[in-house]
Amino acid sequence: MPEVTRSLEIPAPPSVVWRWLSTQDGLRRWLSPDLVIDARVGGAYRMPGGDGETWISGVVLELVPEGRLVLSWLEEDAGWVHPGRLVITLEPAARGTLVHLVHDGFAGIGKPGWEQTAEAYERGADRHQVLQRLAGVVTAAGV
Repeated sequence: MPEVTRSLEIPAPPSVVWRWLSTQDGLRRWLSPDLVIDARVGGAYRMPGGDGETWISGVVLELVPEGRLVLSWLEEDAGWVHPGRLVITLEPAARGTLVHLVHDGFAGIGKPGWEQTAEAYERGADRHQVLQRLAGVVTAAGV
């Protein structure tokens, strides 16, 4: 199944990186300043997409301290019948934390032409540099 995957090593331990994934304030600093999220399993969230026009919404599916954040991911008013997923995983590494970001579930969104949606997300991952923004806030805050 197609998925969009990016990884980046951040020079800070998982406990430090996790602070930026586990709260609304932390997520707003690097993911979207307009994000509204109930940061608990089953909690809802909503934010503008990277294009500034699309709205993204869903729920928190998993929240594993210092390990994993999983969100359902639905583009509102874009013809998606079912959400995809955004999975962010933290893995201890020699120099800090290896962060993996995966968008998946495109084949299951129920939209004709979902392949083009997956391709657009692939391009968007390079354009929006989300993990680099995360690394920037972690580094700026210090360890």
